[in-house]
Amino acid sequence: MTEFSPAAQAVLDAAIRYEINPECYSREIATAALRAAADQLLAVEWNGQIPADTVHQIGINWARDALHALANELEGQ
Repeated sequence: MTEFSPAAQAVLDAAIRYEINPECYSREIATAALRAAADQLLAVEWNGQIPADTVHQIGINWARDALHALANELEGQ
């Protein structure tokens, strides 16, 4: 069994909480949701909804990178 970081394990636990069938692809669904959230951060940034100053940019980049890192971990990359 794969050992995940606490954050990745929490995401996976939430995804499988109501899983009925072991073929429900919970890990894939959780990974897709993390990537979609990361992509939305980029969309919000470019829509001008968040000021593009350095502090906000660093926060957006950190959050996006963190979400992608969790998705990569769940995918085994």
